[in-house]
Amino acid sequence: MGAWELLLVGVVIALGVCGVLVPGVPGSWLVWAAVLWWALSATQALAWGVLVGATLVLLLAQAIRWALPPRRLREGGATPRTGLYAGTGALLGFCLLPVIGAVPGFLGGIYLHERLAAGGHEGAWSTVRTLMRCGGWSVLTELFACLLIAGAWLGTVVWG
Repeated sequence: MGAWELLLVGVVIALGVCGVLVPGVPGSWLVWAAVLWWALSATQALAWGVLVGATLVLLLAQAIRWALPPRRLREGGATPRTGLYAGTGALLGFCLLPVIGAVPGFLGGIYLHERLAAGGHEGAWSTVRTLMRCGGWSVLTELFACLLIAGAWLGTVVWG
């Protein structure tokens, strides 16, 4: 697979990760489709292992999401900017503290947005709890799965 094709696969994966935060966009399926495209074009056996792992991670994430309450983030007071802060925090947390940093980064992003908007600790923390109860855990589960897949793909491309 050439450099331009790898770049295009990476762009589709990045769009899928961002799509998790946008209602109605099948972000996780974009990530999976990009990994499938890469695995079909790659000549290494490790690519198929990443595809199988991606499939299992996404199926597990979907099972967890079905067990969680439905998404009602708008009712909880979430805005698109809240999603931007949460997603940025999760990505930074995932990179700074590999893998497990996505969870505190996600929560910290929501907290930072609400702290800047509301101005106080109590109001911001209360909103974080409300948003997580209104479907934030569902978004975090899907985003975490997509970040794991993107990290596995990137690691395989760079070091594989």
